[in-house]
Amino acid sequence: MNRFAIAVVLGLCGAQAAHAADALPDQTEEAAPTAVERPNWALQISPYMWAAGLNGNISPFRRGPTIGVDKSFSDVLDNLNFGGFVNVWGRYDRFVFSGDIMYVDTTDGHGAGPLPAFQLPGGIVVPAGTSIDAAVDTKQFTATLQGGYRVIDTPSFTLDALAGARFWHISNDVTLTVGLGGGSITRSYGESFGWIDPVIGARAFLPVTEKLSVQAQADIGGFGAGSKLTWSALATVNYLVNDHLSASVGYKVLDVDYERGGHVYDTRLSGPVLGMTYRF
Repeated sequence: MNRFAIAVVLGLCGAQAAHAADALPDQTEEAAPTAVERPNWALQISPYMWAAGLNGNISPFRRGPTIGVDKSFSDVLDNLNFGGFVNVWGRYDRFVFSGDIMYVDTTDGHGAGPLPAFQLPGGIVVPAGTSIDAAVDTKQFTATLQGGYRVIDTPSFTLDALAGARFWHISNDVTLTVGLGGGSITRSYGESFGWIDPVIGARAFLPVTEKLSVQAQADIGGFGAGSKLTWSALATVNYLVNDHLSASVGYKVLDVDYERGGHVYDTRLSGPVLGMTYRF
C-alpha cells in the first residue's frame, strides 16, 4: 500500500514545483547605485525555473493515509507533464506590487502488490494479496500576491515591507486497475482542495557593482486562517545584462503546514532557482 500512496504523493511532487510562490528579484530596478531619478512607474516580468525537491507528509485524499515523502528534483522531473513559473513585479513611486504564479501538471504510474485489504472508491472491497496498477494525475496552482511600501530607498540599499495572500489549489485524479478473479476492475476517483494564507514579508536589495547585486526576500503567514503556518525565503545573485534584461541565480525554500478536512499537506520545497527578468 505504501507504493500506491507514494505514487499519489509523487503527483503532488511537481509542486514544487514547489512559490511558490514568491517573487524573483527586481534586480534591474536599482542595479546601478546612481543618483539618476527613477521613473514613477516600473514593471518587469521574470519567468524562472525552480529545481525543487520535496519532503514532508501528505494525504491528498480524505480517506487516504498520511505518507512521509522525500523526493529529489530528478524524481519530480520524471513525472512532469508541464510546469510554468512566472513573477510580475511593479512599482509606483514608493508603492510596490509582487505577483508570483506557479502551475504544475504531473502524471505518475506504478504497479504495487501484494497489498493488504482496502476499499476502492464506490465501496468495492479488495481482498488482501491483490496487486494493482495506479495512475495519478495531479494539477497544482499556487499564487502569491503582495503589495507594500518602500520603507528605505537609497542608492546603496532598499527595503520593502510587504503583505498579501498565498492561494493554493490542488486537484488529484487517480485511476486504479485491480486484478480480481481472473479479470480486472478499473475505478477512477478525483478530489481537489485549496486554501488561502495571509502573509507578511520583506524584501531587501543591495547593489554590489554597477552590474552585480544581491537580494533577499522572506515572508511568513497562515496563522491558522488557511494553513497552520507557511513561510518562504529567497536569496539571489543578479547580473544586469542591459537596460532591459537581467539574469538571476539563487536558492528558494517554501514551507507549509496544512491539515484540514482530512487533507494533509505538510511539506517543504527547496532548491536552486534560475531566472531571466525583462523590464519594460
